[in-house]
Amino acid sequence: MRENDPVTSATDATDYPLPAVTRLIATDLDGTLLRDDKTLSDRTVAALAAAEAAGIEVFFVTGRPARWMDVVSAHVQGHGMAICANGAAVADLHDDGRLIEVHPLERPVALEVVRILREAAPGVSFAVELTTGIHYEPAYPPFHMDPGATVAVAEKLLHEEAPGAGKPVLKVLAHHPELTPDDFLLLAREAAGDRASFTRSSPTALLEVSGLGVSKANTLAACCAERGISADEVVAFGDMPNDVEMLGWAGASFAMGNAHPAARAAATGVTLTNNEDGVAAVIERILATR
Repeated sequence: MRENDPVTSATDATDYPLPAVTRLIATDLDGTLLRDDKTLSDRTVAALAAAEAAGIEVFFVTGRPARWMDVVSAHVQGHGMAICANGAAVADLHDDGRLIEVHPLERPVALEVVRILREAAPGVSFAVELTTGIHYEPAYPPFHMDPGATVAVAEKLLHEEAPGAGKPVLKVLAHHPELTPDDFLLLAREAAGDRASFTRSSPTALLEVSGLGVSKANTLAACCAERGISADEVVAFGDMPNDVEMLGWAGASFAMGNAHPAARAAATGVTLTNNEDGVAAVIERILATR
């Protein structure tokens, strides 16, 4: 089966059990809540607002940096919190995306990962996501959304004059022009998985490297604990390998109909595709059963 083959029908969203009490909805954005054109449908906007009106918190949990949250910032209700960069940061969307919590990838570790991957996967190129923006190597696919990025080798981008003098590193991105996405992920985890966390959310061979133990799931779990919310009271949605831990942690979880096989295997259910408003379909069912 191909990675993006739909595996669901219009009734799938109603075929799986939900928590007895749902207190929080945690949803990925790209490929999950957002349609392929990066918009939210009217149905999804209405479902999110209805959930929060019913007293259910909604967390956006994404690989995106806080500065790319404009796609949903107009639809933030309630708390306005977002878990960004695969768990490396928590942002307050009511305060222009201000970072209120950071779990960095330490620069010496990042440099070691860069060294290992250069040896293990010749042809790899890197980008460095700081709390202040992204910078990348000359061979790395350019970020047109960040025209002010510095272009230099990763070793220079990660250099700091004194320990702690540089801005925190949220993640390092590694791109390979020839390896398949899953093969590249497996190779990286085998080569340096004891030093950092590796995942991916792109259909290309683009890996996202975070601090060891940093994930959407761990940061979400900490945010829920602060609010007295247990995993059994959370419903999560995702579509890619970077959602796997979160889908496995939540009491109920739904992979999208367009999801990667690893996400489907981790989830307790499957809903419609992102273009068919799969998240909204489940939220509507949650509200109908309250």
